[in-house]
Amino acid sequence: MRRARVLALAGCLALSACGARSAPGPAPLVLERSIALAGVSGRIDHLAIDPAGRRLFVAELGNGSVEAIDLATGRSLGRIGGLHEPQGLGYLAGRDELVVATGGDGMLRFYRASDLALIGAVKLGQDADDVRVDPQSGRVLVGYGSALAVVDAGTRGLVRSIPLQAHPEGFEVEGGRAFVNLPQAGGLVVVDLAQGREAARWRNPGPHFNFPLALDPDAGLVAAVYRMPAKLVLFSAASGAVKQKLDTCGDADDVFFDRDKKRLYVVCGGGSVDVFSKGRAGYAAMARVSTRRGARTGLFSSQLDRLYVAVRASGNQSAAIWALRPR
Repeated sequence: MRRARVLALAGCLALSACGARSAPGPAPLVLERSIALAGVSGRIDHLAIDPAGRRLFVAELGNGSVEAIDLATGRSLGRIGGLHEPQGLGYLAGRDELVVATGGDGMLRFYRASDLALIGAVKLGQDADDVRVDPQSGRVLVGYGSALAVVDAGTRGLVRSIPLQAHPEGFEVEGGRAFVNLPQAGGLVVVDLAQGREAARWRNPGPHFNFPLALDPDAGLVAAVYRMPAKLVLFSAASGAVKQKLDTCGDADDVFFDRDKKRLYVVCGGGSVDVFSKGRAGYAAMARVSTRRGARTGLFSSQLDRLYVAVRASGNQSAAIWALRPR
């Protein structure tokens, strides 16, 4: 029965059926495999990946756990239990460590990725949420409360806490700057990490509740996705000027640039992934691929060329990670 269900899903995605909108031609995403998350119920939050080791880490918020998945075999490598609302994850490749932010107790914990053993922790504050690793400094950045924490990965100590106007949601780090969504403050901010302060504020261009954010530093673009109404907005990373505003799917919680294929993927809890392609005039809607209602988080790996979508349990369907292959 499981094989039949996966094949049906693959056919649905490959044909861009199931209520999807699509331009003529092959679907841009094909379901390669569905990896079951045994015993997982409720909301699934963010993901992190070790592309070299082909390991995916999943924040199973509703279960109070984080699970490591072997992407080569689809098997579980172990699970960290007893966590209070695990939300943000980050993988430290040079140290082979996993960092986990838990919103329920405001902690950032460090684990050995090889065996998921706890090796350190930092107390941050209320609602420790999204996590990013600064590619320039190697430091760990965590959104919590109304601040952005900067944590030294080596000492596992708090370097500084940068105050913000409101709770930070999706953010990205590049070139000593952090681009941060502040939905409750009605916009975005650019944070100078060296000086530890806001360098610029961008007001929302009409829509509200901007949660996911992605960055294409080569093109100088920041993508933010809004929920009311559902809009994808592209900003100039240099000035904050709005470059494009496009309709998209509802209840988005993750967005990713696929720079090799010149695409954008918007992952939505409404039950779909919207694919946008870049042309001479900018980005345009390419296809809407159906997933499952509540599947609002994911991760795109350029190294593995896969979009992983976290699919919640529903009825007699178990929770799973869908590996979608772009084409």
